[in-house]
Amino acid sequence: MDCLFCNIARKEITAAVVHEDEDVLAFEDIDPQAPVHLLVIPKKHISTMNDLNEKDAALVGKLLVTAKFLAKERGVEKEGYRIVINCNSGAGQTVFHLHAHLLGGRNFLWPPG
Repeated sequence: MDCLFCNIARKEITAAVVHEDEDVLAFEDIDPQAPVHLLVIPKKHISTMNDLNEKDAALVGKLLVTAKFLAKERGVEKEGYRIVINCNSGAGQTVFHLHAHLLGGRNFLWPPG
């Protein structure tokens, strides 16, 4: 399997890693859409949200808790942040390895103001 995020998790491709534990890896997005834009991935390959099963519940929970921890670490927990998970290309998923975008450090309200 030639998965970009699996290659990053295996350290075959370099990324700006900001967190790693046994199950989860987080790194800086290479095309940031906000001052804080991190990708949080499970080390286990899961292609999309549609591929999750009951056995993955704890892993997905850990993914979200890690994102919350990183939001606090980056200082955006009080002003607000987004956690976005896209599912399939019609929703904007471009890498088919489950991942959460942690976005913060700017106003996301629409209309702005």
